[in-house]
Formats: sequence, C-alpha cells, structure tokens
Amino acid sequence: MAEEEEQKRKFNFKKIALFGLGPIVLVGIGVGVGAFLFMPTQTPVEQVEALITKKLEQAGQLPSTEGEGELDAEPQKVAKETPATQTFVTSYYTFPDDFTTNLKGSKAFLKISVGVSTQYDATVVENVEMHQLALRSEVLGVVSEHTVEDVDGKEGRDKLAENIRLAINKKLEDLEGFGGVEGVFFTSFVLQ
Repeated sequence: MAEEEEQKRKFNFKKIALFGLGPIVLVGIGVGVGAFLFMPTQTPVEQVEALITKKLEQAGQLPSTEGEGELDAEPQKVAKETPATQTFVTSYYTFPDDFTTNLKGSKAFLKISVGVSTQYDATVVENVEMHQLALRSEVLGVVSEHTVEDVDGKEGRDKLAENIRLAINKKLEDLEGFGGVEGVFFTSFVLQ
C-alpha cells in the first residue's frame, strides 16, 4: 500500500508539474518570442531619425543610396553659383488718402493714390510721413499743372510720376536737407 501511495504522489506530482507549470512555461515562451519579433531594436530617437531620413529621400531632398531606384532616376540637378552682389532693401510708403484735383484747362479731374519708394535708410520714409501735409500740397500742385493730354497713356503717367518725385525731393531737401525718394508709384489712377 505504501508503494501505491508513493506512485500516486509521483503521479500527482507529474500531473501538477504538467498541468500547473506547463501553461506558465508556454506563456513565457510566447512572451519571449513575441518580444523578440515585435520589440524595436532601435531607440525611439533612432527610429525618428530613420523615419526623417526615409521621408527626405522620398522627397528627393537627400541623395538616395547607390543603386536604389536607378530605373526611376531623374537627371541630377547641377547647382550653379550665383554672383554675390550687394542688394539694398527697398522701403515703400503709401500716402493714406487719395489725391483729387482738376487738370489744367479742363473740367476733367484726376484721382490718384500715390506711393513712394527709397533704398536709403528708414529716415527717408520717416521724413515723408512727418511732412505728409506739405508733400500732399506739392503733389496736388504738380498734378494740377498737367493737362488731360499730358497724363494720357503710360508715357504720360510715367512723366507725371517723375515730376511728382522731383517735387517731393525738392520739398524734402528744403525741410530736411535731403530728399531720397527714388520712385513714385500710382496705386490707383482715375481720370474723369
């Protein structure tokens, strides 16, 4: 009888070992295999860098690796050097209100919006803004000196713009000692 009990204990131990530890071992093996297959081998920083590099290569902003996509390869762009020239920043100022005046020897009137430009420093624009009232008077005086025929067509408008530029610079020289306005532009031009 003692032998039977001993066999039952061994048998029970085998059953316990098989049914108790077996699932635990299988779960452990499954977790190990899953971790091996699905856990990243790169750090998050390396993953982000690899993704950025891949996207830049796809966008054509990075050279691709040798031999990759040779069939779809486009001719390589050749960079050309541009000559180094010193450029100046152009500043603009637009008079806030329109200028309206009669033209010389006519019942027609001209309504214009005027802007000026300079490549000198901001002092010129500040002077134009500060002396806006006096400059408006000069512009109206110059415009009223022109006839309908004088301002007709592009050449007439260009000549009017040049006369306005000269008058503005003369007034600024009288007031501040320096003109500096290099261009006059019409943002609207209505002749009626």
